[in-house]
Amino acid sequence: MNWWLYLFPFMSALIGWAINSLFLKLLFHPVLPKKIFGITFQGLLPRQQQPLAEQIGRFAVSGLFSFENIEQKISDPKNLDKIMPMIEQHIDTFLRVKLSKEMPVISMFIGDKTIATMKGVFMKELGELFPQVMKSFAGNLKSEINLEKVVADKIASYPIEKLEAVFNQQLSKEMKKIRMIGAFTGFLIGLLQILLTLLLGIA
Repeated sequence: MNWWLYLFPFMSALIGWAINSLFLKLLFHPVLPKKIFGITFQGLLPRQQQPLAEQIGRFAVSGLFSFENIEQKISDPKNLDKIMPMIEQHIDTFLRVKLSKEMPVISMFIGDKTIATMKGVFMKELGELFPQVMKSFAGNLKSEINLEKVVADKIASYPIEKLEAVFNQQLSKEMKKIRMIGAFTGFLIGLLQILLTLLLGIA
């Protein structure tokens, strides 16, 4: 058997590693379309960025969040209960401090009991008014903002270079595994070539 036959597994491993590395490179490059021998080449993600952004925009609005979800969240009484202490404190400061500065004559006739009564009335009214205001606010946002388009435009305009940097940083181990899988597969193919060569008696 010729000695060069033993190089098959290593050559095949190198080819497998190179093919998978090239595939990972072609995900992002070239960023802009380039013509080579009349054939246009462009990275997979740059070429599909706009269609992919539109699909993610539709999915985000229909599957992840929507104005209906936002409306439910901001008008939820539980959320109102969380901010009520801050509102109550603000009203108390207004009645005791700011009102006396702006209208000192009126503040002379307002004692602690009156302040407590007024504060109670304000808090009750806010409790009834707040959910309606939030629903109206969410409705206005829905009519003025195309959430699907906003998401799609943000993704479509995101620089490919930054996306590649994030991809390399977050998936560096996985990318190494992909290259190693290519090398391992190529090595096995090389061994198979040797086996077939021996069985057929070519070498």
